[in-house]
Amino acid sequence: MEYIYAALLLHKLKQPVNEDNVKKVVSAAGASPDDVRVKALVSALGEINIDEALKNAAMAPVAAAQAPAAGAAAPAAAAQKPVEEAKEEEKKEEQALEGLSSLFG
Repeated sequence: MEYIYAALLLHKLKQPVNEDNVKKVVSAAGASPDDVRVKALVSALGEINIDEALKNAAMAPVAAAQAPAAGAAAPAAAAQKPVEEAKEEEKKEEQALEGLSSLFG
């Protein structure tokens, strides 16, 4: 978990999320950085737009809560399509998070 926090802190401070910086932050927090985990994190985050991931993570519960209200006002057939799309998107997000969590046990 400390590796994710280090990456988020670096991102928030507009610093590059690279191996050296992550190791420095983890060390400053009082932990011993694991080279394998640091490399895995930096590699995984290299393909991810962190701003977009944070935006989607913050919006996911809100979007799920709004889906039933929209469905009540629309015809049943039209309501099914957005709900199905939301479920597919949520499933993709869960799979992405599972991939990241497998890196950190």
